[in-house]
Amino acid sequence: MCEFISWIEKDDEVLFLTGNEVFNTKRGRELQNHCKSKDDLTGHGAIRWYFGTDDKPISGGKERECTNFSTPDNFPKQIVRAIKKGQMWGFDDATPQELLTNTAWAEYEKIMNTAWAEYEKIKNTARAEYEKIMNPAWAEYEKIMNTALAEYEKIMNPARAEYEKIKNTAFWNIFADVNNRNPKWR
Repeated sequence: MCEFISWIEKDDEVLFLTGNEVFNTKRGRELQNHCKSKDDLTGHGAIRWYFGTDDKPISGGKERECTNFSTPDNFPKQIVRAIKKGQMWGFDDATPQELLTNTAWAEYEKIMNTAWAEYEKIKNTARAEYEKIMNPAWAEYEKIMNTALAEYEKIMNPARAEYEKIKNTAFWNIFADVNNRNPKWR
């Protein structure tokens, strides 16, 4: 997994993906299906695939990435323009604190915390509903499995006992003949 933001410098070009390219184009939807995880959408492999063809991603170039948003000087001017235009929207991990003032970050955290609390509330309700359905189902499953296991053991235990009896008898009958014994045991 590469970091947000990743890019490739190739032939005097800076190749990187914007949220618009990934989430609002046909090729971007194909990329989403191609990638194994949403985390891969900002990586070098995704960039190579997006700007190449399905069976031949672009090759070469210098892979770069940076997570230090303290100054625009850390990024190529094309990426700085895309960030300033809001074109990086949509990537789950794209929330660099350095892009906002302290006041704006506090507002963001307030919104994020409220949304998280709502998510937790819904998750807990869903979990309780899941438990309400699963617990009786699990109890029924265990009841059936225990019955099946008891039936299995009722059949298998006598068969195993018979096997052990034959095995032990055979061994000791063979051992009884002194010629079958290891010379040290004669």
